[in-house]
Amino acid sequence: MPLTDVAIRNAKPRSKPYKMGDAGGLFLLITPAGGKLWRVKFRVAGKEKLLSLGGWPELSLANARKERDKAREALAAGDDPARQKQQAKHLAKVAAANSFGEIAQEFIDKRRREGMSASTAEKSEYYIKRMGPMIARMPIAEINAPDLLAVLRRIEATGNYETARRVLQLAGRVFRYAVATARLTSDPSRDLRGALTAPQPKHYGAIIEAKRVGELLRAIDGYEGQSLTKFAMQLSAHVFVRPGELRHAEWNEIDLDGALWIIPAEKMKMRRAHQVPLSRQSVALFRQLHAITGPVGYVFPSIRTRARPMSENTVNAGLRRLGFSGDEMTAHGFRAMASTLLNESGKWSPDAIERALAHGDADRVRAAYHRGAHWKERVEMAQWWSDHLDNLRNGADVVQLNRVGGT
Repeated sequence: MPLTDVAIRNAKPRSKPYKMGDAGGLFLLITPAGGKLWRVKFRVAGKEKLLSLGGWPELSLANARKERDKAREALAAGDDPARQKQQAKHLAKVAAANSFGEIAQEFIDKRRREGMSASTAEKSEYYIKRMGPMIARMPIAEINAPDLLAVLRRIEATGNYETARRVLQLAGRVFRYAVATARLTSDPSRDLRGALTAPQPKHYGAIIEAKRVGELLRAIDGYEGQSLTKFAMQLSAHVFVRPGELRHAEWNEIDLDGALWIIPAEKMKMRRAHQVPLSRQSVALFRQLHAITGPVGYVFPSIRTRARPMSENTVNAGLRRLGFSGDEMTAHGFRAMASTLLNESGKWSPDAIERALAHGDADRVRAAYHRGAHWKERVEMAQWWSDHLDNLRNGADVVQLNRVGGT
């Protein structure tokens, strides 16, 4: 006798499981715990098998009969409905593992192992997040150019044209990685070339006039916010490394007695270890910091956890608090400041300045030669630079020198 909704609703659990039959092999299994589970009984090659459909009331009687009919159609076509369901589950699992988000993280982790700097990895993860959870969960093979363009248009709508461009670049690298690992046949991002608004060239705000540098340094000395932010701004002026390199500095990289900071290759933009000679002033600042955040871990840990470095916006926020706009001065601007004034001094060779800035050299042999040939000059230059900053801070008279090089 076929089942009815009333009969199913009134069915009570017993001490042992029992069945309530419908028709065509469909039945409801009532468990001692009160569960009501749909099953279909069928035969394949003379062997009896069961297909689980789901539970009542999530799967109604009418829908259970539809699923039974689909199973019978599969049987008529010579297929095993139970095996089809297992294959569907497997494909769903594979699709989940092959989601854009999973493959993007796999790609970033691979690049980390190959030497990607921590700051670049963080940026990459940030750009992936900007694409949103919907794209992240989609099987990568199902993403097409219109899907990707819709995400990029939302980013552009906020005026972040450069971010949209970088998101597209990174997405393209993830798609090409998926192609190389046989999980995708082609890169959909290639069809979007020329579709985005071209960002205007961005120049980092930097104070490069000697008198204004003195004003900046005096303002930093008077900073009344977080002490680590103040130290970060002070050291940014003296060592002029990239902001990410300063944020990710760790105590095991710094030899205060030897006045040397060695930044490992994986933290450097050019993927080559960089040696930073430390002036007396820089060593003194690091020693003060050592009493606060040393002797292990990050020199500039996050205020929330010592397991992470301070936020990339910390120094810029400090400068804004001091009244310097983004057009005037940025964390990256300390490098332009040093480059400009060191070149204008006429005291140092352009090659030594370039090495101090850790700019790349396309000729590896030449780059290796420069590291050795200019080290002594770089040590002297580091001390002269810190002394010069002290003079500017103290308001010493500034003599305008002729430029001997560009930045």
